[in-house]
Amino acid sequence: MVWPFSPRFRKQIARIEITGAIASATRKRVLEALKTVEEKKFPALLLRIDSPGGTVGDSQEIYSALRRLQKKTKIVASFGNISASGGVYIGMGAEHIMANPGTITGSIGVILRGNNLERLLEKVGVSFKVIKSGPYKDILSFDRELTAAEENILQQLIDVSYQQFVQTVAEGRSLDVETVKTFADGRIFTGEQALNLGVVDRLGTEEDARRWTAELVGLDPEKTPCYTLEERKPLLSRVLPGSRLVNSRIGAGIDWLEFEISTSGLPLWLYRP
Repeated sequence: MVWPFSPRFRKQIARIEITGAIASATRKRVLEALKTVEEKKFPALLLRIDSPGGTVGDSQEIYSALRRLQKKTKIVASFGNISASGGVYIGMGAEHIMANPGTITGSIGVILRGNNLERLLEKVGVSFKVIKSGPYKDILSFDRELTAAEENILQQLIDVSYQQFVQTVAEGRSLDVETVKTFADGRIFTGEQALNLGVVDRLGTEEDARRWTAELVGLDPEKTPCYTLEERKPLLSRVLPGSRLVNSRIGAGIDWLEFEISTSGLPLWLYRP
C-alpha cells in the first residue's frame, strides 16, 4: 500500500507498545504495526516494552521483523516496569536500548511446565486409556509422571531454545556467548544492573528514549512528536471511558487465563514470579 502523505511521517517518530504476555495476538498486532512503519517511511521507531515475555515462536517472529526493519529505520527500545525473558529477546531487535534504573529485566532462559493430576484422578476414580503411535506421543500428559527418557527429551528441547536465546543476546549486544551465560541463568536484575552487564545502553525514562531517538535521526528532540500505532478500540470503549477501565481489568484477567491454558506444555521465554 502506498501512503500519499508519507513525507509528513518522515518528521515524526513511530511508537509501538508491547505490553503483557507475548502470544499470537501480540505478534499479529506488532507485525502489522511494523509493516505500517515501513510503508509510511518513519525515520525512527520507539519500541516501548512492558512485558514479562511469552511464547518462543511469537517472540522470535517479532524480533526477526525488527531486524529487517533496522535496515531502513532507526529503532530504540525503552524498557518500562518490566521487560523480562521474551521481552528482552524482542528488545534485541533494536539497535539501542534504554531502561529505567529500577526496571525489572533479565530472566534470560526457558521454562516449560505441565500439570500432573495423577493422584487427584486416582481419588475420584478417573483413568484414561491411551492408544499411541509411539512411546512419546503423550509426553507431558497430565495423568501420569514423566519417564526418565521423556525428561531427557524435554531437557534437550529446553537447552536448544536456551542456546538460541543466549546467541541472540550475544549478537545483539556484541557480547561473548560465555559472558552472556554468566547472567543468563534465569535471574532477574534491575535496569542499572543491566547497564553494567551490557544488556542496555543507557538509563532513562521513555521521554529520554524519545529524545534520544529523535537525535539519532537528526530531528529536533524538543519538537518531534511520536505517532503511536495501536489497535483501534471498540466503539463502546471509546465512547464510555468508565467501561474501558472495567473492560481492561476483566480483559487482562481473561487474557492471562487464556494464555496459561493455551501455553501449557510449551517452552516459554517468560518470567513467572
